[in-house]
Amino acid sequence: MTGQVRTVDGRVAGHRGQATRQKLLTCLDEMLSSSPYRDVRVIDVARRAGTSPATFYQYFPDVEGAVLELAETMAQEGSDLADLATDRTWTGKAGWQTAEELVDGFLSFWQRNDAILRVVDLGAAEGDKRFSKIRAKVLSNVIGPLAESIEKLQSKGRADQGVSPAAVAGSLVSMLASVAGQQKSVQSWGAKRADLKPNLAFLLYLGVTGRKPSR
Repeated sequence: MTGQVRTVDGRVAGHRGQATRQKLLTCLDEMLSSSPYRDVRVIDVARRAGTSPATFYQYFPDVEGAVLELAETMAQEGSDLADLATDRTWTGKAGWQTAEELVDGFLSFWQRNDAILRVVDLGAAEGDKRFSKIRAKVLSNVIGPLAESIEKLQSKGRADQGVSPAAVAGSLVSMLASVAGQQKSVQSWGAKRADLKPNLAFLLYLGVTGRKPSR
C-alpha cells in the first residue's frame, strides 16, 4: 500500500487503521471466492475481520466501494501482463515460447484473481462503466503490445497485410479472457485441462502471425 490512506470522512488513517482497512479488504476478497457478490453484506465482512460495521464504514461507503478498491488493485497488478507481450519475438521457436509464456501468465493471473474478476465481468456486463473501465484496463495491457507486434510483422512482410492489428489483438485477448474465466469448466467441453495451455498458445501464435508455430 502506497501513499496516504484516508477514511471516508477524509482523515488520514494511521498504521493501525491501514492494517484494519487491509484486513477488511482481505476478508472481502476471501468471501467473494465462496459467496455470490450480491449476497455479501457489510456485517458479514466486519465479523470475519473481527471488527464492527461502523469500522467498515469508516473506510468504505458500502460493499461495492470496497469491491471497486479490490478491483483497482487487481488492475494495477495486471500491468505486469504487458511484460509478457511487449517487444517479444513472434518468429520461429522463440515465437512459440512467447505464445506459451503469455498464455501461462494470463491464465495464472486470472486464476489468482478469479473472485474479483468474476465481479468485474458481472458489473461490466450490467453496463457499469466503472467495472467496464477496469476490465478494459486489464485487457489493454496485452492488446496494445500484441497489436504492435502484428504491425511489426506486417511491416516485414511476415503477416497478412489485410488484417487490422487492433482488431486481431482485441479478439485474441478477449478469447484468452473468456477461456481463462472458465478454466474449471474444461472437462465439461470434453477436453483435458492439461491441453488448455498448449492449444491456446497455438491459437494465439496462429492469430498473431498467420502461420503454424515452429515448436
